[in-house]
Formats: sequence, C-alpha cells, structure tokens
Amino acid sequence: MYPKTNKKPVVDSYFGTEIIDNYRWLEDDKSQETKAWVKAENEVTFKYLEQIPYRKQLKDRLSELWNYEKIGTPFIEGDYTYFSKNDGLQNQSVIYRTKDNSDAEVFLDPNTFSKDGTTSLGALSFSEDGKTLAYSISEGGSDWRKIIIMDAESKTIKEDTLVDVKFSGISWYKNEGFYYSSYDKPKGSELSAKTDQHKLYYHKLGTSQKEDAVIFGGIPEEKHRYIGGYVTEDNRFLVVTTQISTSGNKLFIKDLSEENSTLKPIIETVESDTYIIANKENKLFLVTNLNAPNKKVVTVDFANPTQENWQDFILETENVLSISKGANYLFAHYMVDAVSKVLQYDFDGKLIREINLPGIGSVGGFSGKIDAKDLYFSFTNYNTPTSSYKFNPKDGTYVSYWKPSIAYNAEDYVSNQVFYTSKDGTKVPMIITHKKGIELNGKNPTILYGYGGFNISLTPSFSIANVIWMEQGGIYAVANLRGGGEYGKKWHNAGTQLKKQNVFDDFIEAAQFLINKKYTSSEFLAIRGGSNGGLLVGAIMTQKPSLAKVALPAVGVLDMLRYHTFTAGAGWAYDYGTAEDSKEMFEYLRGYSPVHNVKKRTRYPATMITTGDHDDRVVPAHSFKFAAELQEKQSGENPTLIRIETNAGHGAGTPVAKTIEQYADIFGFTLFNMGFKQLPNSPKAKN
Repeated sequence: MYPKTNKKPVVDSYFGTEIIDNYRWLEDDKSQETKAWVKAENEVTFKYLEQIPYRKQLKDRLSELWNYEKIGTPFIEGDYTYFSKNDGLQNQSVIYRTKDNSDAEVFLDPNTFSKDGTTSLGALSFSEDGKTLAYSISEGGSDWRKIIIMDAESKTIKEDTLVDVKFSGISWYKNEGFYYSSYDKPKGSELSAKTDQHKLYYHKLGTSQKEDAVIFGGIPEEKHRYIGGYVTEDNRFLVVTTQISTSGNKLFIKDLSEENSTLKPIIETVESDTYIIANKENKLFLVTNLNAPNKKVVTVDFANPTQENWQDFILETENVLSISKGANYLFAHYMVDAVSKVLQYDFDGKLIREINLPGIGSVGGFSGKIDAKDLYFSFTNYNTPTSSYKFNPKDGTYVSYWKPSIAYNAEDYVSNQVFYTSKDGTKVPMIITHKKGIELNGKNPTILYGYGGFNISLTPSFSIANVIWMEQGGIYAVANLRGGGEYGKKWHNAGTQLKKQNVFDDFIEAAQFLINKKYTSSEFLAIRGGSNGGLLVGAIMTQKPSLAKVALPAVGVLDMLRYHTFTAGAGWAYDYGTAEDSKEMFEYLRGYSPVHNVKKRTRYPATMITTGDHDDRVVPAHSFKFAAELQEKQSGENPTLIRIETNAGHGAGTPVAKTIEQYADIFGFTLFNMGFKQLPNSPKAKN
C-alpha cells in the first residue's frame, strides 16, 4: 500500500549509546529522491482520501460556512483610516482605506501577489507621518520574508526590495528609516539549514540593503538566536531584546535623541521575560516575570534602569498578566482559568475600572496610539464567532463595531469548562464544546486538542471549521496542559525538559476524563495538535497506542534528538533540552521522541500526519521520518498516511482554499476511520 522508503542507516553516538537513523536522507529537502518520495506518499494519501464518500460534502459545507465577510478593526495612519476585509472565500484578506468618510478604496491586495494565493502579507508598518509603508511578504509559507517599501499616497514602490529577512518586526524611526531583524543566509538549504545568529539592522530610506548597519548581534562568541528592536512611540528610545531561546531575554535601551549614544543595559541575564511597554519621557514602564511568575508592571528612570531601581506599579496577582496600552491608558489583561478579565489603569497607577466584557471568553485589543480617542477590542469563545467592539476609554462604554453574519446559531451549542485530575494530582482545566442535548453514551465522535509548551496559552476562540465538526454531533475539547502559560511561569516550567512527561500525562488524563464521563470512547476519539502539539500527539500515540482511534499530528516536532540542528530549532532548548546536554537529558528525550519510539508489530491509531514542504520552522523531515517509521511497523488495518501540502509552510498565511481542503480531509479521514460510512447526522449513518 505504501511507497517503499529505502533505509540508509546513519549511526550517531550519544554518551556511548549508538542510535541508528535509517531515514536521515529524508532530511535533504533539495534531493530528487526526497521529492520523489513526497510525490509518491501524496499519491497514496489522496487516493485513500478520494474513497471517503462525504469528502466533497464536507468541503462544500466548509466553503458555505466560510463564505462570510470578515472585517478587521480600523487603525489611523496619516490622513487615512485603514482596515482589512475578506469578502468570504478570498485566499488572503485585502487592506482597504478611507479618507474623510469617503468610500473605501483597495490599498493593498495580497491576492495579487501570486496566482495561487500562497504569497501572503506579513508585517505592515507606516512611517510617523503615514506617508511611507514598509510591508513584508512570505512566499510559499516560508518564514523567510521580503520587505517592500511603498509610497502610501500613490501606492507606488519606492526603492529596492529588502530580501532574506526572518523573524522580524518593522519599527520606524520618524520618517527616516526602520529597524528589522534577520540571519545571514545559511549554507545549504534555506528551508532546513541551521540559523542561530540573529542580527538587528537599521535601513535608511534611499539606501541599498547592503549599506544597512548592524545595530546588535553578529558576535561569533555570543549566540543571539532571536533579536528584536522597536522604537518607542515618541521616537525617543530604541529598545532591543535578545534571546538565546524562546524563553527569557536580555533588554537594552538607547536614547535616540542624543547623537552617538550607546545601548544601555536594563537586564543582562535571560532569567526572566521583561519588556518595555511604554514610556513617559524618562520614566519607563516594564512588564516582567522576574521574581513574579504571573508577571507584574514596574517603573524605572532611564538614567538608572537596572532592576535594583525598579518600583512596583501593578502588582503580581494569582492570575497571569499581559499589558496593552492606548489612549493614554494601560490595560491589564488577566487570565482567570484561561478566561479573560481586563482592568484599566491610568499612567499614575490609578485603577479606573474593570471592563464589563460581553461574556465569558477571550478578549484581544485595547491597544492604540497614545492620542487615540477610541480603541477597539475583539471577543470570542468556542461557540461565539469573533466580534469587534468600539470602546470609549473615558467612560468605559462600548458599542458593537462588527459582528459576522454566519449561517450558524450559537444558541444551539454549549461550551463548558471542567477540571480534571492529572496523574500526579494536579488540577487541569479543559473546555468541552458541543451541540446542546447530545447523549453521553460513549459514541460521540470527539477531537481532543492540546499544545502544552512554550508558555503559550490556549484561550477560548471560535473556529468556523469546528462548526462543521459539531454539526455532525462531534465534540471539541481543549485541555490547558502544563507547559503552557495559563497559570504563569510555574505552569510553563512544570512541562519543560525533564518534566515534559507531565504534559503527556495531562493529555492522557484529559482523554480518560472524556471516556469515563461517557462523552466518548477510545473508538470515537481523535487526538490532534500542531507544532509542539504535533509532538504531543506523536508522544501520546507511541506511549498509549490504544487510547484513541485517530491521531492527527500536524507540522510536529517529532525527532527529539535532532530538532535543534534545523533552522532555528536550537532556540527551543529551554522547553526541550538537547541530546548533547547530558546523558540524563539524552535518555529522557530518547524515551519519548516519537520517531524513536515506534515499535514493531504495534497497532497504532489511524494516523494522518500533515506538514508543508516549505515549513522552515518545524522542517517536514520530522514528519517524513515519523511516517516512514509508522508505515514500516504499523500492524493491523489502521492506515498511516502523510498529507504533504506543496508550496506551504508552518501554517501562517495559508490560502483559504487550501485551508478548507485540509479541514475537509482531516474531518473526513477522522470520521471515516471511526466507522462512519455517511456523515453522522445522516439517518443512515452508523449508530
């Protein structure tokens, strides 16, 4: 059934232990042999998917539901008000603008960037006067970007395109130029070769990229895998953050009003996550988790900015804090069991109000320029489509700005939060969403989703794709695993390195809770996750092959002995550790690494691995090698497929048409392998 995957053993030695890598050759994304393997695997996968009788039905319903107008919140630059809009099924959203309440005109249409919609818009940044725009684009889903500079009034390109930009913002200094970040182009494949020396550059308008000055980074003896630079709103300071890994940063500041000023350190260790959120002349406002795992806000004078001079401004609480600013206020966003709460403060530290939110869910926004008269925020949860509101910061009132018009009735669905006990006694929250009135008989098709890493929090959010699943009587459950940020730094650290098994145990117990409470059973359970969540699924299915009927690892980190040798993977070591760190770390990683734990003559779940051939964040070789191992060793009838999206990356900027096809295939594969010959809401479907 499956293409033949040749074994070409490569032997690595770790602390005296030899590890055989039979499929190292699949790491070479430039080789014709790898390309032929990808083509052959896709032929098998799509031939299988074509036999699913309701695949087109799912795609048509997804297209029908997806086809609604989507409007982003407006922002003002110069004389214009800008906003994004998607008519419904456009592959990429379009940027519009209006002036003096005139009719909106198309300003920038990413759908014209490429014929197939695979070139997407990234960052969008205007000069201080709003007359010049710098925007980045991604081609084929790659993290490598180009920056294009445009005259905003005439919409004409001003100068040569900047190339080879990666993991970068665009931050203007007045109207003169901007700061951006990138790596030297690696030797070998730009999609897989290691990149671990980030640099911050300044581009002065009217000059060539070759003349761009390196502001920070590039010292061989000191690794800076991630460097960011941004200018404060008053153009007074340049703030520079540097990181060795995805957690913890150094922080520096430079006075741009003084000629030949130097970067001044604020914090020179990577023991905390600390950032400047605002300044009032020389007074700096910082958010930090230094000695405050749930974060707090402190102030300090620019003249003496190091930590011994910090003064508490907004104290740490039992809930995790994040901060936004706008209209001369600070907004403290708290997560209370993964649900939003927002407090408004002035810059003197006075609590103005708790904002009465539209419901229980996730809120984003409350950010804008210091002189903004109105601010905007979004609200969503698992059964409420994302809507936006116009907020008056003076009196705390708000009105609806935009609500989607979808052929979907939120009142037909219910979303409940539960708490279950993990293996070591830890209480873990999970939100379960489904149609009202389902019978808890153990036969409901269920997708359990998780992530559990990198201090990332899974807060309630609506997905039009999940409506399709729930329309069929499906249950969608999201567990807030350790390793995430839902309860601050302690929660994050409890799922890292030698404690990573806690994440897997939390997920296993989430599944067991759903089974014990008769929401579903192993025969009707699918486990799903992407990136670090793809690792989660890979680890669970190799540790507990009988837990779920279907496994859906997407763009996963699956070779834990070699992940740090690709692109920016070395920056993930805070969460994972590396096989070179110590014998103990090597053995721990080998103990759960999905690629290294596929056993012969084992009945694994029906599996569809998904990845993109241009994924240069989690390179597709992870998925390729895992698929090869599973296809060789799987016993029984459950299929093991890999669906490789061509000209696609880690996920960001994926065209709508491709996204719809992917979901139709994922849901179709899942239901088909749960035994449904027709869609579950069909009267002839399996009970």
